Amino acid sequence: MSFILLGLYSDAVLGQLSYAVSEEVNRGTTVGNLAKDLNLNVQDLESRMFQVVVGSKRKYFEVNLKTGVLYVNERIDREELCAEEPKCTVSVEAVINNPLKLFRIEVEILDANDNAPLFSKKSQILQIAESTLPGVKFALSEATDRDVGKNGVNTYKLSPNEYFTLAVHNAEGAGSAELVLQKGLDREKQALINLTLTALDGGSPPKTGNSRIIINVLDNNDNLPIFSKALYKTQIAENSRPGTTVIAVNATDADEGVNGEIAFSLRSTDQDHVLDIFQIDPNSGAITVKGNIDYEIKKAFEIRVEASDRGQPPMSAHCKVLVEVIDVNDNAPEITVTSLLDRVREDAQVGTAIALVSILDKDGGRNGEVKCHITSDMPFKLESNYKNYYSLVVDGPLDRESASRYNVTITANDEGTPRLSSHSVVSVHVSDVNDNAPRFSEPSVRIYVKENSPIGATIKSVSADDADVGENGVNTEE
Repeated sequence: MSFILLGLYSDAVLGQLSYAVSEEVNRGTTVGNLAKDLNLNVQDLESRMFQVVVGSKRKYFEVNLKTGVLYVNERIDREELCAEEPKCTVSVEAVINNPLKLFRIEVEILDANDNAPLFSKKSQILQIAESTLPGVKFALSEATDRDVGKNGVNTYKLSPNEYFTLAVHNAEGAGSAELVLQKGLDREKQALINLTLTALDGGSPPKTGNSRIIINVLDNNDNLPIFSKALYKTQIAENSRPGTTVIAVNATDADEGVNGEIAFSLRSTDQDHVLDIFQIDPNSGAITVKGNIDYEIKKAFEIRVEASDRGQPPMSAHCKVLVEVIDVNDNAPEITVTSLLDRVREDAQVGTAIALVSILDKDGGRNGEVKCHITSDMPFKLESNYKNYYSLVVDGPLDRESASRYNVTITANDEGTPRLSSHSVVSVHVSDVNDNAPRFSEPSVRIYVKENSPIGATIKSVSADDADVGENGVNTEE
């Protein structure tokens, strides 16, 4: 069942509000009362052209100008908006004129437990020798849950059985489970064991997902390969070329002959994205780059490596390699301009807002820090509202008769090395104001009239011009 949680915080200096609303609520659901929280008179909202500007293509929120209420305008799917991010927010800007005021509204989208844990495969098959000693652990496929926080995968349960228990490991963001042998196997007694692994999320009530575990009990080969570390950690720069070595893992096996020969591989289960980007040498254990590493797409990778001996049946062990991706300044700032006025009057006061400008740089750290300015000398300037958000405002007198159109070039530079920049041109059209009187071509006129001139005869033609246009220009002459 959908629910709504609302919260409000304000910052009078920055003109900011924060609300919270659950995903998947009905259209029309109230988020908050902007008029009340911003201390605005509801009767003035329409006359002062109060409006909500959303940077994204979809307008998730709208304001009722009769009541001042901000409400949900479109279906909100948190997983579609923010994927696995722990906090999901949608930024909205509100503008009111006479006088101009700008407000930043951040709406946090709260997660609803609308997704159940899901295993990538309905069943997983394990080959376990009957000589395997109690206490040995076997890696199991992990479940994923599109929900986050407590609504994500919380724990695992194993169906009751005689031979195995479950070791659950809670990690940051998700958990994993290993099958632990508690009692020696006897192939002659039971050659096939069927179990059910259940993943539960932390919702109330919890949702579940199941995977069938099929265990084939085999003979011989009684020593497992052993990795030098259970967990390896390393770093690599994004955009590293294919073939670049990431790290080399090492494992040994106490058996002799083919039973002690080890082949390394990357587990094919639950890490399709890893297999597209990394590969491992089966003999040396060296992991190298295979595909494109992009910090803006994924900031870290967890690689699951398996070491198997060549015995019959083969025995295997596993380890994890955590790879942190180091950001490279490979993204130029992106400039988004939202126009507030189609035309600006030539008598517009200094400070009149023309457009809202937002800057986004997908890089992290200093590579994502951006400075923005106007590159030419014009009667306009950028005023900073808050980080990476600006208003393009009038900064000097306008005269349509001198310039009826301005092409304002906005430049954004990041602080990375090498520094990247981008440009956006905003066309500002100046509308006419009746600020020029008509002028005759001659200040005074002397006219000679012949006597006996007939009625209606033209005596003299005079002309006048007006620098203004349209109805503000010369209309008639008397």
